[in-house]
Formats: sequence, structure tokens, C-alpha cells
Amino acid sequence: MTTELLLALALGYLLGSIPFGLVLTRLAGKGDVRDIGSGNIGATNVLRTGSKPLAAATLILDCLKATAAILLARQLWPATDNFAAAGALVGHLYPVWLRFKGGKGVATLLGVLIGLQFWWGAAIYALVWLGLLLLVRISSVAGMTAALSAPVSAAIFGDRLLFPMFLGFALLVIWKHKENIVRLRAGTEPRVGSRTK
Repeated sequence: MTTELLLALALGYLLGSIPFGLVLTRLAGKGDVRDIGSGNIGATNVLRTGSKPLAAATLILDCLKATAAILLARQLWPATDNFAAAGALVGHLYPVWLRFKGGKGVATLLGVLIGLQFWWGAAIYALVWLGLLLLVRISSVAGMTAALSAPVSAAIFGDRLLFPMFLGFALLVIWKHKENIVRLRAGTEPRVGSRTK
């Protein structure tokens, strides 16, 4: 483990750990997003504040912070992209500023695919995510399936270096959805657009 790799990992973590959902809702006077709905800081829960623009901004920024981390690391320390990617995703999932209680990583993982220039994988990911979201209107189902599409895409397109990393990332995203999985099994998982107390 070289100094450059550690710096890329740290840079990714710091950028990935910025809780845009929390920051934006507070700036907009919506209070603490962790006090509503699922208590998550991601775009789906921000949508429960009643503001679609805030939710969209959260989704975009959560995505782009991973892309930015990878691009910056590539410029500063060539060949450290994967470490910056891992740092960004882990930073989003487990931010030190929020006692390691972060988001679920769906938008951030898309940003990783874009930053690593895995274009086919990113396109498939976005299509699966948005397609299922429109079809079943359950954010967790769409997000987990999209996450699983990343290693599948890497396997299909023969990228042996990205496959194990994306598989690990997908499993992390699914792990963060463990409470959603319990609600899905119980039939109590809310649909996008429904009101959650």
C-alpha cells in the first residue's frame, strides 16, 4: 500500500462522506432529514420532505461526489482510481461526521461507474434503476437491482479487474438495505410518492 493509494482512498472517503441530503434540507429550512421517513440521508427520503428539486439535487450531488473523487485522484496520483472509488462509496455509506450512519449508496455507486468510465455499465445501471423505479415504484428494489447490475455488466463485458470490486460494492449496497429487505418480506415497504410518518 503506497502513500499515493492511501491518499486516494482518503480523498475518496472525504468527498464521499459529504452528506448532501442532510446539508441541502437544512439549508432549505426543511429540518433534519434523519427525523422523517426512513431516517436516511439519501434522495428518496429527501423526497419525503415534499421537495422534488431537493431530492433531485441530492441524487445528482451524491452521484457526482464519487465521480469527482475519482477524477481528482486520477489527476493527482495516476492509477489510483479504484482506491478513490472505494473510498467514496465507503465514505457515503459510513461517514465519520454522522457516526458512520450514512446513505445506501445507490446514487454514489452510479457516480463510481461514471468516474471509472465504465460507460456500458453506467448506462445499464441507470436504465435498470429508473426502469424499475417507474415500474414498481419501490426505491429499494430499484436500487438493489441496479447495484447488482454493475458486477453483472463487468462480467458480460469481460472486465476481470472491475468484476470483483463491483461485486463487493453491490454487496455493500445490499447490506445497507437490510431493513428494507425486512420490510419487503413483510409487505410494508413504502412506494415512492407515498407518505411515511
